Amino acid sequence: MKEDIRKTILDLGADVCGFASVTRFTHAPKGFHPCDSYRDCKSVIVIGIALPKGVYEVKPDLIYGHFNDMTCQNVDRIVLMATKLIEDVSGGIAVPMPCDGPYEYWDSEKMEGRGLISMRHAAVNAGIGTLGKNTLLMNAKYGNRLIVGAILTNLELQSDEYAASSCLEGCNLCVKSCPVQALDGESVIQKLCRNNTFGTTERGFDSVVCNKCRSVCPMRFGERYQMKTGEENET
Repeated sequence: MKEDIRKTILDLGADVCGFASVTRFTHAPKGFHPCDSYRDCKSVIVIGIALPKGVYEVKPDLIYGHFNDMTCQNVDRIVLMATKLIEDVSGGIAVPMPCDGPYEYWDSEKMEGRGLISMRHAAVNAGIGTLGKNTLLMNAKYGNRLIVGAILTNLELQSDEYAASSCLEGCNLCVKSCPVQALDGESVIQKLCRNNTFGTTERGFDSVVCNKCRSVCPMRFGERYQMKTGEENET
């Protein structure tokens, strides 16, 4: 059943799909465990769609921001379609989770938000990748370009193996390149990051002013690209 579900999700347009038993979420903060959203959750299915490499090669303000938002919507669309197919075929319950918003938790002083579950950590638990020093999900094939979503289900599905780290040893480009020093190699100060990252045009369109931590990463496009180009990192 697990591989049939994976094939279904990939056929719907996802680039990656991974599985994690709910037992892998023991370190999730209170209120953000999968069972806090769906008490009968036994497994978490994580899907991802990669942004095209080209959106990293231009100013991020309009092009990157627009297609990042569109990809989030596409992830949600695939998650919704997959939950219905899973329920129809398996007879189980499948709960679609929002890829980004909406979410409830917001600390206005710290400008810190948290999704209903951490998609990055769900992806790590499902073997899709590891977290880089920029706190972004790093995947061997797609680098840091994946936008991920999740499905909670009462089906008991075996976890995929954990992924090996793609983060280059000794590389600190993302930390050094952050214009507002929001990164320390392990966490991000959301208030600094948000105030520097998001803006609005005179016409009122949302814009992304900075995606430096993504674009400077030598592994941003994945291991194959890095080996092909021999792109160097600076410590």
